[in-house]
Amino acid sequence: MKAIVCKSWGLPETLTVEDLPDVVPGPGQVAIDVHAAGVNFPDVLIIQNKYQFKPELPFTPGSELAGVVRAVGEGVKRFKAGDKVLAFVSLGAFAQQIAVPEPAVVPLPPGLDFDTAASFTLTYGTSHHAVVDRAQLKAGETMLVLGAAGGVGLAAIEIGKALGARVIAAASTDEKLAVCKEHGADATINYTTQDLREAIKAATDGKGPDVIYDPVGGVYAEPAFRSIAWRGRYLVIGFANGEIPKLPLNLPLLKGASLVGVFWGEFAKREPKANLAAMVQMMGWMAEGKIRPHISGRYALADTPRALSDMAARKVTGKVVIQPQK
Repeated sequence: MKAIVCKSWGLPETLTVEDLPDVVPGPGQVAIDVHAAGVNFPDVLIIQNKYQFKPELPFTPGSELAGVVRAVGEGVKRFKAGDKVLAFVSLGAFAQQIAVPEPAVVPLPPGLDFDTAASFTLTYGTSHHAVVDRAQLKAGETMLVLGAAGGVGLAAIEIGKALGARVIAAASTDEKLAVCKEHGADATINYTTQDLREAIKAATDGKGPDVIYDPVGGVYAEPAFRSIAWRGRYLVIGFANGEIPKLPLNLPLLKGASLVGVFWGEFAKREPKANLAAMVQMMGWMAEGKIRPHISGRYALADTPRALSDMAARKVTGKVVIQPQK
């Protein structure tokens, strides 16, 4: 089978496609033929040794996938060859085959295609944990989403709307903001052409947003936080901008506001029952048409470096997927 391999830390173009032995599942493992693997911003960071999880070289990146069970190991009871499944893993999804511990595997819901399934777990898991659990967003409140056209941003918009909140989307181009409107945003801000603080003030009648969802970091963090409502919650999702901002601590004091960290991977590991309940709720929302991953690009396995480069350059709206069997 073929797999993407990271042999040394570096940019996406340093990745190689290698021929590796077919996967044989060990005890308690499920071997899967990968039909789709979701691309996420941490994939860009991990190959450069810039992520909090630092694997040993060499390794195959990629963390979320969907496909068909090819074989099961000793002791596996829930799955059999031919079952359609999705899974979330630490590494290994950018490959034609993978062996996954049984608890990490979930049956593919009826009617859900491989590409959509592989675009769901991390982005929607992160945004649900952030918006529902950490921010406790309520119906009638207002949420501002920075970097709103990315995978987690669009997920946050949809989840906010599913909860009955008003959602303001902020992004860098009008084209990206049009996608945000399609996914339910009530108002939009182009922060390359508009003054962010003035635009937030205008969009909230001077009250500021109750929740700010920030996967970007960088220069927009402080002006956004200065605009937050009394008792607001500022969600620290990540730093796609590449710069970790430094906020003056008098700002949360003056606004009675909270800085709230969001680390979905650790949450899923420490609180698996709560994470499962979130996934069940979102599967229901998906069945009702309230949420649906936006897939803007599909790449063959050999084009994985280009997919990661597009992600790093912030050329992506929503999600892109790798299709290893093509």
